[in-house]
Amino acid sequence: MEVELQRLIQANMEAMLGIRFLATEYRTGRHGGRIDSLGLDENGAPVIVEYKRTRDEAVVVQGLSYLCWLQDHHHEFESLVHARLGEKAAEEIDWGAPRIVCIAGAFTYNETVAVEMIPHRIDLMAYRVFDDSVALQLVTATGGIRTTARGKTSSPARAGSAAQKSVQQHLDASPQDLRELYGDLDKLLLSNQAVQMESQVHYFSYRRIKNVATVRVQPRNRLLVVNLRLDPDTVDLCDGFTRDLRGLGSLGLQGDVVEVRIASREHLDRAADLIRRSVEAG
Repeated sequence: MEVELQRLIQANMEAMLGIRFLATEYRTGRHGGRIDSLGLDENGAPVIVEYKRTRDEAVVVQGLSYLCWLQDHHHEFESLVHARLGEKAAEEIDWGAPRIVCIAGAFTYNETVAVEMIPHRIDLMAYRVFDDSVALQLVTATGGIRTTARGKTSSPARAGSAAQKSVQQHLDASPQDLRELYGDLDKLLLSNQAVQMESQVHYFSYRRIKNVATVRVQPRNRLLVVNLRLDPDTVDLCDGFTRDLRGLGSLGLQGDVVEVRIASREHLDRAADLIRRSVEAG
């Protein structure tokens, strides 16, 4: 039943989706509805999750209608995050890229094509039941258009006005060899067709259902800092090249994380196997 699917995923939301669970059947007041699940993803973006047991084209439309409510109720959502996850999480909410996750038994061809035309981040996921297990498969995901906190399209001309530069600005200001090195790293991460890149404010995130890698650019050090979703106990750590980030905090990734510092093509070749392992595990 749909409610059983919802309860199961809510109880395991962070493990299955990389989303911290906030609320279930959340009433939207005069907007007139109840959001199946509300959450916060690894990048700090608000997430609306809607479930359908079978194929149902209305699930995408329903998610979009709740997104309209979310964009007009920032303070209410921030208060919810503060109450459930604490002040730090509430202060770091990324309003530039809210997500809709639709989980159903199947999706029509029209749905998968239509979401490509919608300028919002939308994931369509199909679930499968195997005896006593449930698995999720990403059918399609769209990156959408990053906006400002008030829902207006971000202007590249204004992005540099802030004291803190974005990761894209750091990359643009990098030496040619570092930009080329990032290009090679980007190709390696995207060689798996299930992976997509999303530019965040402070880093590039690469994800399947969950983030599998994040990349920060340090032009002054001519360095790419890559965080991977790997158990540090399975990695032969090397001082100055790889390190264990468990308990130290990592933008865009939770739990077992390994940091890799890449300053040359030789470093990238050394890291290739770790990168592939992280992608496959995601």
